[in-house]
Amino acid sequence: MTETATGTASGTYLIRGAAILGGDAEDLLIRDGVIAERGAGLSAEGATVIEAAGLVALPGMVDIHTHLREPGREDAETVETGTRAAALGGYTAVHAMANSNPVADTAGVVEQVHSLGRASGWVDVRPVGAVTVGLAGEQLAELGAMADSRAQVRVFSDDGICVHDPVLMRRALEYVKAFDGVVAQHAQEPRLTAGAQMNEGAVSAVLGLAGWPAVAEESIIARDVLLAQHVGSRLHVCHVSTAGSVEIVRWAKERGINVTAEVTPHHLLLTDELVRSYDPVYKVNPPLRTDADVQALRAGLADGTIDVVGTDHAPHPSEHKECEWAQAAMGMTGLETALSVVQETMIETGLMTWADFARVTSTVPAAIGRVADQGRPLEAGEPANVILVDPAARWTVDPHKMATMGRNSPFAGKELPGAVVATFFKGHPTVLDGKLNTPYRYAAEPAGAGSE
Repeated sequence: MTETATGTASGTYLIRGAAILGGDAEDLLIRDGVIAERGAGLSAEGATVIEAAGLVALPGMVDIHTHLREPGREDAETVETGTRAAALGGYTAVHAMANSNPVADTAGVVEQVHSLGRASGWVDVRPVGAVTVGLAGEQLAELGAMADSRAQVRVFSDDGICVHDPVLMRRALEYVKAFDGVVAQHAQEPRLTAGAQMNEGAVSAVLGLAGWPAVAEESIIARDVLLAQHVGSRLHVCHVSTAGSVEIVRWAKERGINVTAEVTPHHLLLTDELVRSYDPVYKVNPPLRTDADVQALRAGLADGTIDVVGTDHAPHPSEHKECEWAQAAMGMTGLETALSVVQETMIETGLMTWADFARVTSTVPAAIGRVADQGRPLEAGEPANVILVDPAARWTVDPHKMATMGRNSPFAGKELPGAVVATFFKGHPTVLDGKLNTPYRYAAEPAGAGSE
């Protein structure tokens, strides 16, 4: 990409010759935060011209599953560092999970996260509210207050902990219907995974590590889709990881149950064979599964059974990962590698197109989270949340060069395809030439106003 500065203060940008959703090359004119025109041979006096021949233009990515750690766990990540990583990864919106300290189970905490996101300005930060008080699984959190707050929460999850009580899960599903919310379930039957360290299978038997059976995930999904059907509510299944889970979600959708599901990039590529190294960077929840599971997940994403890719970006301080396996924290970073991993596993394999990529990383995640101005078509009059991707680029992952504070990338040292060249958030270039530019600056928010 080359850039010709002919009036950078104007807020007008002409993206010239990008392949829109991987199709025909066209121009996009961005002015005052929206796509003003789309077509061939566009011009605009005073615009900053971005030559984008060979690049793919996509709607900004939306992550339905991000751990930003703040408040309380700033040694692992902050809203500032996490959203910088998100912008570099091609994201213009992220949903920040509730397992902070304090837990995001009140209107006050979700409004704090919302305010931190606006102060940062790199992406749209959408707080996820906890389902239960303190993630303890004993009583519902103040779901309505969080929904009515300035943060306008629509996604609720105890992610990291399963809402294992079926009565409580039913009540949560009933409650969120009042404001068109969704419960995002971490599907893990706790009694089947007590002390589990990795996927239960041939590798765990050889290594002598306590196994994590597929049925622990699948049984909760089966229960919850039936509860969602009974209640008539929306259910979202976090980080599906087994072939059996894909089949249960497919069965539910065939019966018209209102369920959506996500898969992480690492579950699309990595298998439990990597655990033979005993390197805790591969310790994650849910665990890395078998190659047969990986293939089923790819097929499920390709045919629409799995709706979206969610990173489950989970940064940890180095001392929580650079230790013996049994003591290591579970989780992997993912915001800055997600696009490349999906390109390798789904696009370069012929399973998906760039238009499909936009659907699973932008359009549908925005719809699940009810984020009205994200995931929109690249058409005149739409919000200018746009990314430019170089599909021919190759790069080697170096966690120490990433914006995230977490160094626990399972792709360290691996060469990946595709690179984000530019990210436009609300018409403002947060990333140019693959580097952070400047954040978007919100106007002052009036007291009592809703989120933008």
